[in-house]
Amino acid sequence: MTTELPVLAPPRVAHRGRGTTFVLLAALFFSTSGTLGKSVMSAGVTPQQVAAARIALAGVVLLAGVALVAPRKLRVRRAELPVLAGYGLLGVAGVQLLYFVAAGRIPVGIAILLEFVSPVLIALWVRFVRRHRLPRAVWGGIALAMAGLALVAQVWEGVTLDGLGLLAGFGAALCSAGYFLLGERAVAGIDPLGLVTWGMVIGAVAISFVAPPWTWPAGLLDVPVGFGAWHPPVWLLLTLLVLVATVLAYVCGISALRHLPASVASVLGLVEPVITTAAAWVLLGEELAWPQLLGSVILLGGAYVVQRNSEVLTR
Repeated sequence: MTTELPVLAPPRVAHRGRGTTFVLLAALFFSTSGTLGKSVMSAGVTPQQVAAARIALAGVVLLAGVALVAPRKLRVRRAELPVLAGYGLLGVAGVQLLYFVAAGRIPVGIAILLEFVSPVLIALWVRFVRRHRLPRAVWGGIALAMAGLALVAQVWEGVTLDGLGLLAGFGAALCSAGYFLLGERAVAGIDPLGLVTWGMVIGAVAISFVAPPWTWPAGLLDVPVGFGAWHPPVWLLLTLLVLVATVLAYVCGISALRHLPASVASVLGLVEPVITTAAAWVLLGEELAWPQLLGSVILLGGAYVVQRNSEVLTR
């Protein structure tokens, strides 16, 4: 979303460590969505239905919980509605939907890599739109992180250049960048919990046009599916997908933007594919190849370089 809104620097709280912790927790929680979602889909639920159910149910949980416990956090000024709408459409619905479209037409490794190009897009936005000169170390850290991500995703295997798939992948990257940039701006005036709640509700309404609730296969909820050494029912995995991989993940992710700029948080979030790969290894039996192990080290090194320079970006 590139609506002509004044570029205002959100208030910064000098808690870089707290922000880093929130980002890493968000990455941990988000990383569970891959294994949980894949197991749910193995029962016959489509990717679009999984994404729609995930967002819609998370929106219901958040809206009911926040309205009951802290209704004041749901207050939003009229001037903040455009940013809030953009966050819900791009950062919630757009990322989920476009990623699934991309993964269905091109190799998953390429789809993941394209989505996580967002730190580069954010750095370009900060440099050329906000006119904030970035230290060379930040660019170097981004380059290391992207190189490590390419190794983790093993992008050289089975490359298929499908035009629509590539376009959807880049669209997911744009939406992911919007998640960080719009979220960074919005938390200046909206409580993080209220922002995530309304963003989830807006995203749920948008994605319901793709997979309406009445099309969800309720008859599959009791079907047991493989999840590591266990065979839990679909409803249990879907519950974890909603509460852990969505509600907790988004709340931690948006809370981090009160302590770190988007250019830093987005790069630190690149540890998510590493955690996802490790979880798939343990729970789904997908072994790690040596290039993925090397890529994990390089990726974490790049994220550390950017994190070390976050004080320069927040001045």
